[in-house]
Amino acid sequence: MNNKKSLIIYFSREDENYSVGYIDKGNTEVIADFIKEITGADTFKVERKEPYPKEYMSCTKEAQEEQNMDARPELIKELDNIDNYDLIYIGSPVWWGVMPQPMVTQLEKLDFSGKTVRVFTTHEGSGLGSIPSQVKRLCVGAHVLDNSLAIKGSSAKAARSKVEDWI
Repeated sequence: MNNKKSLIIYFSREDENYSVGYIDKGNTEVIADFIKEITGADTFKVERKEPYPKEYMSCTKEAQEEQNMDARPELIKELDNIDNYDLIYIGSPVWWGVMPQPMVTQLEKLDFSGKTVRVFTTHEGSGLGSIPSQVKRLCVGAHVLDNSLAIKGSSAKAARSKVEDWI
């Protein structure tokens, strides 16, 4: 009998966000919670050890500097093993077309051999960006499904039916 299950690995940021103002739960986390409710998957939230600034413009400046330097920011906690999972959902906001660097830090450390991966993003106009191809590069050995999900962050709280349809 196969006892393996699903896992959601995601990065999300609360505080001041583009077009929604200050929020207590990040848009990507809202979508991750919907996936968890629908599938029963476990979750792992990727969190940068030194939080990004609360203000949107300050956050974006710092995050873009990280991307320009191809930085690997330190995380609060790292997931070191996904052996007990067959299906991995990877969720991220789209920042300048790609995922935030803390996600890169985490994903590079995992062995995705034989895993199936589904990608979901939140954005304010850039859709999936190049995150699906980035995930294919980072998750070596995984079968990354082509039907990725992109949800506009400003409508994340009302997107449960879109998530259900995708699942």
